[in-house]
Amino acid sequence: MILGRGKGARAFFFFALGGGWALAPVFGQVVVQIGQNFPGSDNSQTYITPADSDGAVGPNYFVEFINGAFAVYNKTNGAKVLRISDLKFWANGGVNFAASDAVSDPRVIYDPLSQRWFASQVDYDGSASDPTFESDYFLLGVSDTPDPTGPWHAFEFLADPETGNFADFPTLGVDSNAVYLAGDMYYGGTNLLGTTLTVIPKADLLANPPSIANRIFFGTLAYADYGAVLQPVTCLDGSSRGNILAVGNLGYDFQSHSNLVAATVLNAGTTNATLAPATNLAVQAYDVPLDPTQPDGTATLADNDARFSARVTTVNGVIYAVHNVEVNGRAAIRWYRLRAADEALLEQGTLADTDLDLFYPSIAANSNGTVVIACNSCSLHHYISACAYAGWTVNGLTTFGPRILLAAGSVNYHDLNEQSGTSNESRWGDYSTVTVDPDNPSHFWTIQMLPVYDTALGSGDLWRTQITELITSLAPPPLTIALTDTNLTVSWPAYAANYQLQFTTNLTAGAWLPVPPPFATNGNTLSWVVPRSAPQEFFRLEQDP
Repeated sequence: MILGRGKGARAFFFFALGGGWALAPVFGQVVVQIGQNFPGSDNSQTYITPADSDGAVGPNYFVEFINGAFAVYNKTNGAKVLRISDLKFWANGGVNFAASDAVSDPRVIYDPLSQRWFASQVDYDGSASDPTFESDYFLLGVSDTPDPTGPWHAFEFLADPETGNFADFPTLGVDSNAVYLAGDMYYGGTNLLGTTLTVIPKADLLANPPSIANRIFFGTLAYADYGAVLQPVTCLDGSSRGNILAVGNLGYDFQSHSNLVAATVLNAGTTNATLAPATNLAVQAYDVPLDPTQPDGTATLADNDARFSARVTTVNGVIYAVHNVEVNGRAAIRWYRLRAADEALLEQGTLADTDLDLFYPSIAANSNGTVVIACNSCSLHHYISACAYAGWTVNGLTTFGPRILLAAGSVNYHDLNEQSGTSNESRWGDYSTVTVDPDNPSHFWTIQMLPVYDTALGSGDLWRTQITELITSLAPPPLTIALTDTNLTVSWPAYAANYQLQFTTNLTAGAWLPVPPPFATNGNTLSWVVPRSAPQEFFRLEQDP
C-alpha cells in the first residue's frame, strides 16, 4: 500500500499488490490460495469404515495413512507414488501377523528434526467376538530415511504389558526427546479402565538398528487424574518436550464441563522418564456435540464426543489444540493456545455457524502465527463437505476469517451398518489432520473424509478422502493517514516489526528512503507525525529482506 499527499490536499491512496498471485479475500490478515486439491483413497479400496483420516506432509511427499491404506503422493502435482494396504505396510517393516489379525487407528508424523517419519496403529484379533476382552498391540514404525517410500523398521509390543487390557483410540506424539503412544484401556466394550502412556527414547529409534528396549509404560491412569483420551503433544521445532493434554470429560453425561488436564513427562528420552502429576486448567464450558443433520433431515451421523481427536502440536513454545463442542444445538469447534513451559491458558475461542454443524476438527500453526483449522461441515442445506478456517495471532489475539470450502459433498451419507439396521447411526471420522510443510511453512496440508454415491446400491454409503494444500500469506499491514489542521499522521500496526516506513517525493522516478525514527507508540499502533505544510511526499511500508 502506498499513501500519498500533496501540500494542503486530502490524502489519496494507491494500492500495489502483485507477485503473480490470484488473491483470495483477505481475512484475519491472512491471504489463502488453494494449491493441490485431489482425492485420496476410498473405501472401495479399503473396505473399512470410517477412514480415520490421517496424513502428513514431508520434504517431497504427502503421506496418507488411513484405515486400510498407506499411500504416498507427490506434493508438487498430487500424483500417487505408492498405495499399499496398512497390513502390507507393517509386514514390509518386519511385523509378522496371524491370519486373524486386524489393524486400526493410524497416525503418521514427519519429524524435520530427525528427517524421519513415524507411524502407529493398533493390532488386535479381528476374529474375536469382542476384541476389547483381548490384549492388543501397539504398532510403531520409523522410516530409515526422509523418503516414506523407502525402507521402514516396525515394532509390535503389548499396549498393556502389565494386565493385558485393550488399548483403544491410540494417539501418537513426537518431540526432540521421545516418541509417545497413548490409548484408552478397556476390558470388554463398556468397561473403561482409564488411559495409558508409553514413552520411547527417540535416539533409540534413530539408532542403527532402531530399538524399543528402553520404552517406559506408565500403567493405567485414571481419567479423574489425567483426563480423557491423552494426546501426546507433537513439537517439531524443539521448543517444548514431554507435554500431554486431554479434556477433563468426554461429555457423555450431557452436562457442561470446564476443564482441560495437562501433564508433563519429565526426563523424556531417558531411562529415568517419569510422569508428573497433572494440572487442571479452567476453560470456557463445553458440552458434547449433537449428531449433525444432513439434507435428508437425518441426524444419524456420528461426530464422536468432546475429546481431542486430532493431533495437538507446539510451535514456538505454544500448544495448539482443538475439539468439538455444542453451540446452540449444533456441533462447533473450540480451539486453545497454551504456553508449553507451564501449560498456562493463553487464549481460547469458538468457531460456530448458524446453519452448519462443524465436526472432526484439526489444527496446525506455523512460526509466523498463521493458524489453520480444518473440519467437515453439513446441515439441512449442505451435504458433508471439507472446509477450513485460517487465522493469524497478533499481539496474543487470534482472529479467524470465514469458512473456506475445500471440496463439496453431493450426497447424504448412510453407511451399510445403518442401512442394514445393525447400527442406528453412521460412523464418520474419527479425525482429520492438518500439517505444515517443513520446507515451506506457509503451506498447510489437510486430509478429510467426503461422502461418495454408490451406484450399485443407489445411495451414499461410500467415502473417499480429500487432500488439500492451503497456501497462506500474511496480508500487507495497513498503512493509514489522518489529517488535522496542522499535522499529518501516518500510522501502521505495531505487529509489522519487520516492515520499514519509507517515503519518496516522486512516484515515477524518485528513490524510496527510510523515514527516520523515533515513532510514537499508542497501544498496538505506531505513527509518524509531520507538519501538514511540508512538501508533497508518498509513503509505503516495505518488508525487510
